[in-house]
Amino acid sequence: MEPFDELLRGVRADGAGVRRVEISGTRALSGLTLYAVVAGEVTVRDEVAGPGDVLVVQDSVAVHGNASVVSGTYDVMGAVARRLTGVLPDALVAPGADGCAEFYGSLTTDEPSVVADRLLDWMMVCALREWFDREHSEGWLAALADEVVGPVLRAMHDDPARAWTLALLAREAGVARTTLASRFCRLVGTPPLTYLTEWRMALAADLLAESSATVAAVARQVGYADAFGFSAAFKRVHGFSPSECRTRCAASA
Repeated sequence: MEPFDELLRGVRADGAGVRRVEISGTRALSGLTLYAVVAGEVTVRDEVAGPGDVLVVQDSVAVHGNASVVSGTYDVMGAVARRLTGVLPDALVAPGADGCAEFYGSLTTDEPSVVADRLLDWMMVCALREWFDREHSEGWLAALADEVVGPVLRAMHDDPARAWTLALLAREAGVARTTLASRFCRLVGTPPLTYLTEWRMALAADLLAESSATVAAVARQVGYADAFGFSAAFKRVHGFSPSECRTRCAASA
């Protein structure tokens, strides 16, 4: 599975609903908010969304406009979903195709909540995928597209429980260990095995929050043979123990 696709699995509305909203002037935001523009324009910083476009905006950003939109706001829940928001810009516009504005305008608040949430999810995922396919020139996105680092990221995401070493990861990339370490650090910002640990701990936090699996079982799912070593790594990354995560992480999941 593509790493970005895996991050998108954390984007799931639960009661955000599909709302028809009229925007006039400035609107402050909380959470991760989607605006599908039916008519008019919505502006944030240097991004402008017109009829048929979708605007996605994160926390602490105000939008301005005179527009009719279909809107929904997500509470970003879970460690994996929070990693996604760290990749995204404050605002992004996904251009719409012919007929999109008419489709958005046909959506009503009469839809059952679960149907409305899934429609919102569909619009959000389509917008994020379009942005990702268009904007991958720097940072983690550039790393994913890189001929050396990309295969390594995919390998770690496909099989996080494997006993990866720098030598094994370099073999996936077809380069020397020093070449991989240098290029990975330059593009991703952390060494390969540090990234692997942080990704494993994000997966583990969501597993602890969303299931009744024991700490030892979660440890095995993310590549640790014993609960002690896993617990030490988990606390080093998150600042609290796996047991504490049952309460803390569940509250945000």
